[in-house]
Amino acid sequence: ARLIRIGEIVNTPDKKWTLYDPACGSGSLLIRAADEAPTDDSGDSIVTIYGQEKDHSTAGLAQMNLILHQKGTGEIKRGNTLSDPQLIDGYGQLKRFDFVVMNPPFSDKSWSDGVDSNDRFNRFAGFGMPPAKNGDYAWFLHVLASLNDKGKAAIILPHGILFRGNSEETIRKQIIDRKYIVGIVSLPANLFYGTGIPACIVVIDKENADKHEGIFMIDASRDYMKDGNKNRLREQDIERIIRTFNNKEEIKGYSRMDTYEEIMEKNDGNLNVPRYIQPIDNGLTHN
Repeated sequence: ARLIRIGEIVNTPDKKWTLYDPACGSGSLLIRAADEAPTDDSGDSIVTIYGQEKDHSTAGLAQMNLILHQKGTGEIKRGNTLSDPQLIDGYGQLKRFDFVVMNPPFSDKSWSDGVDSNDRFNRFAGFGMPPAKNGDYAWFLHVLASLNDKGKAAIILPHGILFRGNSEETIRKQIIDRKYIVGIVSLPANLFYGTGIPACIVVIDKENADKHEGIFMIDASRDYMKDGNKNRLREQDIERIIRTFNNKEEIKGYSRMDTYEEIMEKNDGNLNVPRYIQPIDNGLTHN
């Protein structure tokens, strides 16, 4: 949430900004993102919260969590976001938001159940249809379609989206050509419950996309501590990511800015972070 700098890029406190999570679970990511936003003169948040969750009991828990965190005006919809999105505008199209945060189910094998290849929400038009048995790019394209023209997003997805081939490569190249991706943070493996595979944070910015120069990459995969049978980012690791990304500070073995031309011409649209950042062998940085 802090990578899209909600608190710093919002300069009109009289405007209500919108924040959306299409795979909101129990609402924790939404709540953390909303906590980063400033308040107006009366102390109320200037961000209006929206979310959708497939599991009805979990959606109920999300609504309860919003209330417990003084965000009870937030709206949580129930249902399958990809096959039956509930947040629709007055023209029958997807409602579009200022900010999106998301940590969807990784490599969702059943994402296409109930999704027509002639998607009436035009999420896949101009990009191509994601593979039927892997929903990572289906979620990604849903986020793109749900952002307004100045919208920004931070989404967590498995590393495979950065380099897999076939239809996913076609989609990835189309996204790179549009210059929507402005940042990638490679995370340690074994961070998330239910899977041990490494993930990444992809930062998206649609505002003045044609003027974006490249993608700022961070390899944070070595910065963590062991916590039982899982790995955990320490506060110092998170602060390093945020500081480096916001300042666009290039650090050998850790961070680097890469132009879209270099990514497409020299690396054929492959975004795998180790292609661009080689770690310095100075010992492990985790405990």
